[in-house]
Amino acid sequence: HDIYSIEDLAHVIYDLKQINPDCRVCVKLVAQSGVGTVAAGVAKAKADIILIAGGVGGTGASAQTSIKYAGLPWEMGLAEAHQVLSLNNLRDKVTLRTDGGLRTGRDIVIAAMLGAEEYGIGTASLVAMGCIMVRQCHSNTCPVGVCTQDESLRAKFTGTADKVINLMSFIAEDVRRILASLGLNSLDEAIGRTDLLAQVSRGAPHLDDLDLNPLLVQVDTATAIEYQPDRREEVPDTLDAQILRDGEPFFARGEKMQLTYEVQNVQRSIGARASSSIVRKFGERALPEGRLHVRLTGSAGQSLGAFSTQGLLLDVIGDANDYVGKGLSGATIQLRPPTDASYSAGENTIIGNTCLYGATSGHLYAAGQAGVFAVRISGAEAVVEGCGANG
Repeated sequence: HDIYSIEDLAHVIYDLKQINPDCRVCVKLVAQSGVGTVAAGVAKAKADIILIAGGVGGTGASAQTSIKYAGLPWEMGLAEAHQVLSLNNLRDKVTLRTDGGLRTGRDIVIAAMLGAEEYGIGTASLVAMGCIMVRQCHSNTCPVGVCTQDESLRAKFTGTADKVINLMSFIAEDVRRILASLGLNSLDEAIGRTDLLAQVSRGAPHLDDLDLNPLLVQVDTATAIEYQPDRREEVPDTLDAQILRDGEPFFARGEKMQLTYEVQNVQRSIGARASSSIVRKFGERALPEGRLHVRLTGSAGQSLGAFSTQGLLLDVIGDANDYVGKGLSGATIQLRPPTDASYSAGENTIIGNTCLYGATSGHLYAAGQAGVFAVRISGAEAVVEGCGANG
């Protein structure tokens, strides 16, 4: 993977919102002690949705140790995330979602009271479709045909969309009944209302000794929590905003153009937004190589040419940071030192680490060395004069 810190995650989110300006990014966090601190960092990283996943549910393809021991109950992680986000005035910037064993309307209402606005119901939906939880999802031997490519087993599948619709309808009716008994008009009114929850005795000493009051802390928020299904955190524009304006004849009619800019390493993800526009207008493979020639002078920031598509040529006189050609999808990227450089190109680094991460097509030509190079490449072509690893 290419994420080792909150900063790395923030950059991945930035890249995703460049290649798809309309997307909402969801980050999934396993419920555990300290998940609130991580959730605060994720919110600052400009994620739109934070999913708190509990230790119940999940795919039967997981290892038994993960199925049995990974993750805490979603209630604990959700309550902590909601409280920390609220205390740091970040709650209104993200949508909180939870899953991990939600089955009934009661589960949904409790999740809302602990702060969730969206709810995932996966295992119950599969059971409604006929899953009997044999936990052989990875073996192609599912006896009821839910998760297999074997035609003889697929013939045993009896699930229909109506069965899932019935499940969701009954859950929704259960939610409506519980809300009515509490005097609430909608699920929105229940979000964050931990004052409506109380710990009750279960008649078992090992359970009654648990103190669940930390989950029920009522946090004052600067603004009322209101569910907004289209909530989206914007990220700053890149050089591509200027490229889109200057290259209007190309993006409108496909005219061949050359654009020239000076760049600094604070300008990240150059080529991503332009590639998004190319694909939306012309498709992935409609344009000849180099139809739009963008010449850059200086030091390009991270993710130069990320997800760049056919028709785009990025020509750099200088160097570039990490993630060059990340997810490269048909474009051509070429880098070379200035003609007046006093050093030997083949003995010096011109691109950073994690280049061509997940690249599937296109070309990279670098007149110099790379750091960690071509991890998970599957189809792109590259020429480089040396690298640290994975060459």
